[in-house]
Amino acid sequence: MDAQGRGRGSDIDPADQWVLNPDTGDYELRLNSSAPQQPVPSPRRPRSAGAGPGKSSGADAPRGRTDAPGRAAERPAGRRAPERGTPERGTPDREGPPRRRRGAPEEPSPGRRGRRPVKKKSKAKKALLWTGGTMAFVVLATAVGGYLYLEHLNGNINSVSDDGASTGGFQKDKAINILLIGTDKRTGSGNEGYGDKGSAGHADTTLLLHVSKDRTNATALSIPRDLIVDIPDCPTTMEDGTEKTIPGSRGRFNTSLGQSERTPSCTMRTVTELTGITPDNFMVADFNAIKTLTTAVGGVDICVAKDVDDPDSKLQLTAGPHTIEGEEALAFVRTRHAWGNQGDLDRIKVQQQFLGALMRQLKSSDTLTSPTKMIKLAEAGTEALTVDSQLDSINKLKDLGLELGKLNIKNLAFITLPVKDNPTETVKATVVVNEAEAPQVLDLIKNDVSFTEVKQQEKKEKAAVAARLKGTKALASEVRVQVFNGGAPDGSAQEMLRWLQVDEGVSKSENAGNADGTLKKTTLEYAPDQADQARRLADILGMSGSGMKPGESVTNAQGLPAMTLTLGEDFKGAGVSLTTPSKAPDSIKDSTSTADKVECAQ
Repeated sequence: MDAQGRGRGSDIDPADQWVLNPDTGDYELRLNSSAPQQPVPSPRRPRSAGAGPGKSSGADAPRGRTDAPGRAAERPAGRRAPERGTPERGTPDREGPPRRRRGAPEEPSPGRRGRRPVKKKSKAKKALLWTGGTMAFVVLATAVGGYLYLEHLNGNINSVSDDGASTGGFQKDKAINILLIGTDKRTGSGNEGYGDKGSAGHADTTLLLHVSKDRTNATALSIPRDLIVDIPDCPTTMEDGTEKTIPGSRGRFNTSLGQSERTPSCTMRTVTELTGITPDNFMVADFNAIKTLTTAVGGVDICVAKDVDDPDSKLQLTAGPHTIEGEEALAFVRTRHAWGNQGDLDRIKVQQQFLGALMRQLKSSDTLTSPTKMIKLAEAGTEALTVDSQLDSINKLKDLGLELGKLNIKNLAFITLPVKDNPTETVKATVVVNEAEAPQVLDLIKNDVSFTEVKQQEKKEKAAVAARLKGTKALASEVRVQVFNGGAPDGSAQEMLRWLQVDEGVSKSENAGNADGTLKKTTLEYAPDQADQARRLADILGMSGSGMKPGESVTNAQGLPAMTLTLGEDFKGAGVSLTTPSKAPDSIKDSTSTADKVECAQ
C-alpha cells in the first residue's frame, strides 16, 4: 500500500515496506519514505487580508478540485478543504474557524509555520519466524513484518504426513523432542554431483533434539547412519493419497527413509523403537539448506587442525581458522576422508562442531540486527525444509522457535548414541548399539538430565531429598507395603511381589492390582511414622529420595497400616535399580561437545 492510500507518507508502517530490489532479487526493508510516496503539495496561495492563525483564506473547495497534477481530490459535500500543502485532518462540517482543542498549543504565526512532528507508531506489525538447518538443525526466532510476506513464506513450506508416528506435536509446557533429518537426495540446483546418484533420499545424517521441560538445557543426539536397527512396519500415506503399510526389516538406520518408499514418518517410528522416545515433530532438509543458510548469514567461522585436500568432496583448506559458506560449507560437512579414521563416526563429530559454529553465528548481533540476513534466512529455512503435518505453517514454526529460543547455546550438548563395531562383520562397515552405555544416555535424556551439568538441583532440594534416605531403617521383615501397577508392563506387580518376598524377605507385602492412573516414575508413598520402613524399602529397590513421597498410609489385608508402592513407566523389572543417574558417565562426557565451544576439526 503506498503513501497516498495510507493518507500520509509519514504514517507508513515500517513493517509494510518490504521492497523487491530488482538488482539483487532480494526483499529489502526500506524504513525511509521515498519521495514518490509523499503527497505532492500545491503551491500555497497567499492568505487573504486579516486571516489569522487557524483561519482559512478561502471558501470551501468545490468537489473535484485538483490539489496535485493529475489527481482529483474528491471530498463529500459539506467537507471543508484543508489548506493547500496541509494533510486533511477530518475537519467537521461547519462554517467558521475550526475550534482548538482545550489545552492545545497555539499554531505558529504565518511565516513560521513548523512541521508537525512525525508520530511514532506505538506498535509495529511483527511476525516471528523460525528458520531451520540441514544435516542436523538450526533454530532461531526473530522478527520480520508484513502479512503478505508471511503468506509467501507459508507457500514455501512443504509438509508430509506424520502418519500417526508423532506425539501429535510439541507442547509449550512439556519437554520437546524434534527429529532432524538431512537427506542425501540430489535435489536442487548444483547438487547433481553429490551423494548417491540413485538415492531416493536416505537418512544420511539424523539428530534427535531434546529440549528440557524448563528450557534450561538441550541435547542433540546423533544417530549413526550405519547403525544396524530394527525398522518397524510403517503405515504410510503415499504421494497419491493412498495408504499402505511398508513391511519392516533389519538393516542400516539410513534405510528407514527412502528405501522401499519409506517416508520420514518411518524414520520417526524407527527412532521411537530404538530410543524409547517418541518425537513430537520431524524436519527434513536436503543439500541446499546448508548452502543457502550459510550464505544467508554471511559465512560460518570454522577451524581445522591440519591442511585438508579431499579430492572426493573437493574441500581444500589450510590449517587454522576459515569462514566458509555455500558449496564450501556443504563440502565441509560432507567430507569424511579428511577427519580421524575417515569413517562416519568422525564425520559426525565435525558436523556437530560445524553446527555449534552455525548456532553461534545465528545468535550473533551481526545476524539478528540485519533485516537482509533475516529475510534470506527465512527464505532459506522455509524453502529447504520439509516438515510434518503438525508443523505446517509459519505460526506453528514461530511458536516452536520461541520455545527453542529460550535456550542458551552453552547448555546445548552434542552427543552420539553409543555404538560399537558390528561383531558379525569381518570387515567393519556397520555398528550396533552399545548395550552397556546407550541405555544410560537415553535414561538421562528421558529424565531431563543435562549433559552440560548446568541444570543442577538447588541445594535445598538436594538436602531435602537426601534427608529422606537418612536415619534408621526398619528390618525387611517389618516393612508393610501394597504394590500397584501404574504404567509398568502387565504382570509387573506380581513379579515385584515375588521378588520382595522370596529374594528380599519383605514378607508383609501384597499385590494390590492396577493403580487408578499412570505414573512416569515409580513412587513410594508413606506416612510420617513409616519413614524407617520407607528408607529400608528404598534401599532394597535402589530408589532415590526423589521417588519417595511423604503422605498417608493405606490399610492392608490384615487391617494394618501399609505403604503404597506404585510401579511407573520407568520400571524395568524386579531387582533392577530405580535410581536415575544424576549426571552423564565419564565415558560419555569425554565425547560430549557444546554449541558455545570453538573446536578445530581433525
